[in-house]
Amino acid sequence: MQKFFDYLSLEKKYSSHTLVAYRNDIENFFDFAQREFDCKNPKEINYPIIRNWIVFLVEQGLGNTSVNRKISSLKSYYKFLLKTKQITENPLAKHKALKMPKNIQIPFSEKEVSQVLESLHHQDDFESVRDRAIVEMFYATGMRKSELINLKLTDVDFRKRQVKVLGKRNKERFIPLLKSLEQTLKKYLLAREEIKNTKTDQSLFLTKKGVKVNQSLVYRIINNYFSSASTKLKKSPHILRHSFATHLLNQGADLNAVKELLGHSSLASTQVYTHNSIAELKKVYAKSHPRSKK
Repeated sequence: MQKFFDYLSLEKKYSSHTLVAYRNDIENFFDFAQREFDCKNPKEINYPIIRNWIVFLVEQGLGNTSVNRKISSLKSYYKFLLKTKQITENPLAKHKALKMPKNIQIPFSEKEVSQVLESLHHQDDFESVRDRAIVEMFYATGMRKSELINLKLTDVDFRKRQVKVLGKRNKERFIPLLKSLEQTLKKYLLAREEIKNTKTDQSLFLTKKGVKVNQSLVYRIINNYFSSASTKLKKSPHILRHSFATHLLNQGADLNAVKELLGHSSLASTQVYTHNSIAELKKVYAKSHPRSKK
């Protein structure tokens, strides 16, 4: 099993957080298999044992998302065993994931985003200047929360007018720096220089105490400001990323270009954003087509 985790860490470049989750899922399964079926040898595991584990997890109150994630961890392990010729048959080869409820993410409107940015435009205290830079960075680049938190000062290149983002599995991508974001960042960097300990922390976004912002703070910033501008149920950095993609597609951006900006590995991941673009097209179609009023 350790060779499997070395493979995930060294070759697949999975994060330590992901490795811990995989290890917990796989060890929990084999604990169950030994306790209920007196079986802990991966070569002796069959699908009925795995199916019993799924039933057990559901009876424990786990949702389909959590169960699917645990099965995905186990499936990856068995794929590795098959790849390294330690087994000849994968007991999960024909497994189908549990059905997931459709969860449509409703993006912020362009008006709502503008309203939030405008509310921060005339405030000059450090936190307000930083918060505007964070909101605008999310909306202008579509980056993930973890990517924004881990931005370094050196990742922003004003000369080339681009931002370097370190995405999933340490994959780098470069996103153009919009003029409005450039101006906002320059104002923030001036305010940042006045904060203590900035010389010891090269992170781009800091708290007023001079330490790198964390996930809960970034979530609160987005949630708090958008709560005053939007009545949507979810108000998070991910919804702002969703808004970035949707607004680009609504304006006619190429799906492949949006895929690259978002850092998606496959086009299928980006296509989840197109339902809003289609909804926008339907409105235009209904207003413009000569037969729409018939």
